[in-house]
Amino acid sequence: MNTQSLLHAADRLSMAVGKAFAWLIVVLMLLVVAEVFKRYALNAPTAWIFDASNMIYGTLFMMGGAYTLCQDGHVRGDFFYGSAKPRTQATLDLVLYVLFFIPGVIALTWAGWTYAADSFAIREQTFNADPLPLYPFKAVIPLAGLIVLLQGLAEILRCVVCIRTGEWTPRLKDADEIDVVEQQLASSTYVDEEARQQAIANAKSIEESAHQRAKGGHA
Repeated sequence: MNTQSLLHAADRLSMAVGKAFAWLIVVLMLLVVAEVFKRYALNAPTAWIFDASNMIYGTLFMMGGAYTLCQDGHVRGDFFYGSAKPRTQATLDLVLYVLFFIPGVIALTWAGWTYAADSFAIREQTFNADPLPLYPFKAVIPLAGLIVLLQGLAEILRCVVCIRTGEWTPRLKDADEIDVVEQQLASSTYVDEEARQQAIANAKSIEESAHQRAKGGHA
């Protein structure tokens, strides 16, 4: 397996996990809608709904970390980074990954494992009239940390390759908002071809500008 295949394998794993757990947002929405109906229409609120909502959202947030990392979606506020050459960007990333990311994620994973083990040992539950088991949720912490760590190691390898070649290796890209815009315009019968292409070009320009402002952008 060559380096590019290895990087894409890590990206595929992070994307698969992120997409699988993204369905929790649908579960959360249905749960909240059902609770609002019960509370205000039937006057029958559920005691455990607040804890369940927090655990679902927390799981979604944690398990989406590796997906965001593989899509280079984390926010950067460094103006120097955005204007730097790829080799300089990779060097800076590599230093930060080694000094801060790796130790931090390892500490999170280790502490999360201990935290979850203690919770499993006592079969920890939430504190309300209808308690929910809390230990499965706490088990998500080390699992999420491990997946983020694997993706972080892939990012370190990506930095090393860029330092050697001077160019960033291509990432596996998921569907962006611009892809949705293009699909909608392609099936529209209310705009002609010239207007359609102009709208797509404008949308791409806006997306790229926002992307550069938010992240500093890789060249």
